[in-house]
Amino acid sequence: MQNVYRQTKFLLSSPELEKCPEDKGYEVIFIGRSNSGKSSVINTICDNKKLAMVSKTPGRTRHLVFFSIDKDRRLVDLPGYGYAKISNEIKKTWNKNLNRYLTRRKCLSGAVLIIDSRSLIKPFDQNIINWCVDVNLPTQILLTKADKLSKQKLNKAKLEVINATSKYPNINVQSFSSLKKQGLTELYKSLDAFFDYVD
Repeated sequence: MQNVYRQTKFLLSSPELEKCPEDKGYEVIFIGRSNSGKSSVINTICDNKKLAMVSKTPGRTRHLVFFSIDKDRRLVDLPGYGYAKISNEIKKTWNKNLNRYLTRRKCLSGAVLIIDSRSLIKPFDQNIINWCVDVNLPTQILLTKADKLSKQKLNKAKLEVINATSKYPNINVQSFSSLKKQGLTELYKSLDAFFDYVD
């Protein structure tokens, strides 16, 4: 179903839960640290380099950004977390919005947790994993920037994350490179399942 993602369009950017699209259909969230390559992943999925904003300054995504695939299905780019230069006030606002979104949104059908393959799981990543497990939300962990590591180091990093998450249900781990489009087919299969697409 990969062709369907190429029709994805920007829908809206919302700083508040009340201004989000109507809570129906399917939404898949993309969440990760501010320098993990989150926007590049979305652009690669949709084959559109200009869809999600990619900035040289991490932490630029400060709203919930919605992209519409069709009338029932959306990708959601959540604010990046863990960037030290963002003020504590902004961090508190982000955390409040994120918590409200994750606990109240009924149309959530999957999560893509994006982790730099060179840094592996950090405490906030673990918090997101715990939350996804608590609400039984299927989660695809992407170890991004796979092209930056040798095959041996990448396999070692992947195995470490697999071992760290093996006790949890509904979590899959894969490597990914936006530059090389490595792992894209595997990611499409997970997204299709999240969105309930049937061939």
